[in-house]
Amino acid sequence: MPGSGDITVILQSWDSDRQSAMESLTPIVYRELHKIAAAYLRRQRPGHTLQPTALINEAYLRLVKQEKANIADRAHFYALAARMMREILVDTARARNAAKRGSGNKVQLDEKIEIGDERQALDFLAVHQALEKLQSHNERLAQAVELRYFGGLQLDEIAGSLSVSIATVKRDLAFGEAWLRRALASRETA
Repeated sequence: MPGSGDITVILQSWDSDRQSAMESLTPIVYRELHKIAAAYLRRQRPGHTLQPTALINEAYLRLVKQEKANIADRAHFYALAARMMREILVDTARARNAAKRGSGNKVQLDEKIEIGDERQALDFLAVHQALEKLQSHNERLAQAVELRYFGGLQLDEIAGSLSVSIATVKRDLAFGEAWLRRALASRETA
C-alpha cells in the first residue's frame, strides 16, 4: 500500500496534469474516501438513496473541475474531499427542503464529537450552518473540527495541515467542539 509520501508526490503534479494525477491518486485513496463517504451517509435520514460510491464520484468531479486547487499533501487532499462531500450533501438537503418545505434531513454527528445526546438526531444543515458560523469567527477552529470529524484526520495530520503544534490542535478542537455544542443547543431552544 503506497504511503502518504506517494500521495504527496502525485499531488505535486495536480496543477500541471490534473487528470493524470487523479487517475494515479484514486486507487490509493479510494478506501479512505469510501470510509469518509460512508460516515457522512450514516448520518443521513433513513431511506436516503445516495450511496458512498456516488458521493465519491460527485466529489471527484468537483475536484477535477477546480481551478488551481493547490493541494499540498495527503491531509489537505482528504480535508478538501471531505469538505466537498459535505457540500454535496448540503446541496442535496437544500434542494429537498426547497421541494418539501419544512422537512429536515435528520443526521447524527459522529459519536466522537459527542455534541448533546448521541442518539439525538441533528439537522445536517444546522451542523453545516454552525460550522460556517464558527468559520466566520475563527477559520482555524472550524478547519480543525472539519479535518478531525469530517475528514477523519489524526492530530498530527491536522497540525501539519494547519501549520500549528499538536497542543494547539487539541486546544482548537476542545474550543471548537464547545462552540458547536453551544451553537447547536441554542438553535434547538430557539
